[in-house]
Amino acid sequence: MKFLNHLEEWFITFLMGGATLVIFVAVAHRYIAGWPIPVLQDWLLTLNFGWAQELCIIMFVWMAKFGAAYGVRTGIHVGVDVLINQMERSTRGKFIVFGLFAGALFTSIVAVLGGSFVWDNGMHYAVFHAIGLDTGTLPEGPTTPDLEWPTWIVYSAVPLGSSLMCFRFLQVMVSFIRSGELPHHDHGHVDGVEETGQVSTEEKRLEVRAVLQGDAQQDEKSTKSKEDAR
Repeated sequence: MKFLNHLEEWFITFLMGGATLVIFVAVAHRYIAGWPIPVLQDWLLTLNFGWAQELCIIMFVWMAKFGAAYGVRTGIHVGVDVLINQMERSTRGKFIVFGLFAGALFTSIVAVLGGSFVWDNGMHYAVFHAIGLDTGTLPEGPTTPDLEWPTWIVYSAVPLGSSLMCFRFLQVMVSFIRSGELPHHDHGHVDGVEETGQVSTEEKRLEVRAVLQGDAQQDEKSTKSKEDAR
């Protein structure tokens, strides 16, 4: 399971970093190619980056689908739980399990429908052609305008990402049934930074109050000093 978690994180990181790099190179090429520099300008004009925008769109689509599955696993999706948190523990648990199961059901339906669409959109022909079977009247399927990739490869993000998201919903549901805890993401936490200790909410509140009182006392002393000087 740890390997799948790491693979998911590596894949998302690769897509995010790759898309950023492609966009940067394409934009830099567009501006630098306009500079009237002999030899360099001629060489840059021979390079074609017309495919960069399309590739970035594809990478962001894949990143969004697999990022959604990562969000389920780590608990970073936005949820409205004000009403559920007011319920008794047993009732609250039933609603949470129902919500997680509903998420798994929805994403499984999307995965099945998406897989059917991808199969009919050219994957059927590609698989039969790869293994040497008669393709008959099967359509090859459309291709993307710039990269000329089969669109079924691009659309595969829907069934694959939704399948992984469904698995994550079931994983979180089983974990909640066993432990009673949901994954929680601390937005103030930074990976790689060692935390020396956890500070409770009450301690933070007292610390803020002390700072405010200290500022108020400082302002009072400053005002009194000005009055004495007068």
